[in-house]
Amino acid sequence: MAKRVLDVGNCVPDHAAIRGMLEKSFRADVVQADGLDDALAALRKEPFDLIVVNRKLDQDYSDGLEVIKAIKADAKLKSLPCMLITNHADQQQVAIAAGAEYGFGKKELYTDQTRARLATFLAEKIEEPKNLRTK
Repeated sequence: MAKRVLDVGNCVPDHAAIRGMLEKSFRADVVQADGLDDALAALRKEPFDLIVVNRKLDQDYSDGLEVIKAIKADAKLKSLPCMLITNHADQQQVAIAAGAEYGFGKKELYTDQTRARLATFLAEKIEEPKNLRTK
């Protein structure tokens, strides 16, 4: 089954780039949310494996960190991994302090480092059958 990602607060071109990379690299199903309210509604309605949040939400330029804080403050949602999308390392540290995973910037979208971070949550796990043993 495909992993599911909620992309919060990105404009149409950025969402398309993020969705394209996630679909190509991980065969992930990516859903878009514009802001806090529709993100929380989507998270309460459907399961997601990862939430990526833009540092500044496109709809009103509000702080994406507030979305992460709201998710982490909700007892039913707080275990969901979140990443902040920003090129600013200091903002990544603020997001981590709020409970997020280290995210990535849009300039780093296609790097091996970003793919490795995302793979932690989105890579398909292949298990070796237990009845096969090497000698």
